[in-house]
Amino acid sequence: MEIHLERKPAEAVECDALVALTFEDQPNGRFQESLSEVYSSGEVAGKIFEMTLVHHPAGFKAKRLLLAGCGKKEKFTSAELRRVSGAALRHLKSRSLKSIALLLDAKYAGAELVEAAVEGALVGDFETDRYKSDKKDVKVVDRFTVAVPGGGAELDAGLKRGRITAEAQNLTRELANEPANRLTPLRLAESARSTAAAYGLECDVLDQDRMKQLGMGSLLGVAMGSAEPPALIVLHYRPAGVPKGAVQLGLVGKGVTFDTGGISIKPADGMEKMKYDMSGGAAVIGAMRALAQLKPPIPVTALIPAVENMPGSRAQRPGDIVTSLSGKTIEVINTDAEGRLILADALTYAKQLGCTHLVDAATLTGAVVVALGHVNIGAFSNNDDLAERVLDAARAAGEKMWRMPLDDDYKEQLKSPFADLANVGGRPGGAITAALFLREFADETPWVHLDIAGTAWLDEAKPYASKGPSGVAVRTFVNLAMNWKQ
Repeated sequence: MEIHLERKPAEAVECDALVALTFEDQPNGRFQESLSEVYSSGEVAGKIFEMTLVHHPAGFKAKRLLLAGCGKKEKFTSAELRRVSGAALRHLKSRSLKSIALLLDAKYAGAELVEAAVEGALVGDFETDRYKSDKKDVKVVDRFTVAVPGGGAELDAGLKRGRITAEAQNLTRELANEPANRLTPLRLAESARSTAAAYGLECDVLDQDRMKQLGMGSLLGVAMGSAEPPALIVLHYRPAGVPKGAVQLGLVGKGVTFDTGGISIKPADGMEKMKYDMSGGAAVIGAMRALAQLKPPIPVTALIPAVENMPGSRAQRPGDIVTSLSGKTIEVINTDAEGRLILADALTYAKQLGCTHLVDAATLTGAVVVALGHVNIGAFSNNDDLAERVLDAARAAGEKMWRMPLDDDYKEQLKSPFADLANVGGRPGGAITAALFLREFADETPWVHLDIAGTAWLDEAKPYASKGPSGVAVRTFVNLAMNWKQ
């Protein structure tokens, strides 16, 4: 889909449909008179995602006018615009319209809102039907335009940022949507290599032998049950002129390309979705693609430990003890708590590579879904300053997060009589004890853990997005790096 910015009056925009924003109890003044009958009938209430399509609007070159409900005006933000833009595109796409323009009046024609409108449209355009063979009824939008009354170069920059970030988010969704027979750990590594080559990133992939030499027993223990070899993917973005000892941001993403639970096997119901257990790793790859193009002021290193967790004859067993890269020993009580085991070695290796600040994203626990549902990401941190940076980045990106506690009192649940710590702490506070386990490996390095288990997958289509992977955390990562201030 082509993306454009047009600086011309709304009446002069040529397209199949022009989208105009309207709010609850506040009709869009530009159209109130020309569409008085529509407004007086009560057909347009302005409620969020309400769509009213008018054919052949008088005085406009656009063939149709779509009044897109945005809810209450006082609550309208770039986050709401992003969703409304996606909902409008999907509504019009379903009607086989090819060219769509979204009108931003002078009050809303800022760079941040242009960026959000583009992101919403591109994310809304994404479909998960790649492997359907019958493509007869596929609908395609050829062109999406943001129409503004004027503005300078900052709007073009906003459009560019929106396109780059949304394309990166959609790459993340493509990867997370791949079935496990097509996306193994090594194929995920190949995808990362291709991304690195295309966008000028450095890429290193540690194979099983290198990880064994380094002593990554925690990661390799998870991989033992699968015929598919593991990989630790490392991507580097290095801007020029960065002084020695400067901040180096480390992004770490869980890359379990399929999770059966191992010997502690999961129930069959819903297990097919466990292809998305690498969503954190996919988000990190997507974010690095965007950052390579947007060029933040700080170096960023990404690590994606990629494994399959299978119950093969060589799989690790409950009660096994593994030695992590840090030297800490871990008693594996539950093999379905595998994400924290691979992240432990990745976090340690990130520190060895010089990362001064760490943020990980992982579909880590069902417990976070119990706590926060499918609305908020669970955020955990050992450092208030970094936590606030991440939460601010999430707010700017329109991704909801809620900071959770990490009291030392919970550590009692991770005690093991046989090793330095156990990999699970029981059902109470399960998301917290999982984060506390990871904190042991972040140690004193400022670190934030994002548990995206409840937000990385949409079980039902939304007005603004298709069913399936959401690509969550990409926009937060991009905002964090791009707006980093020393």
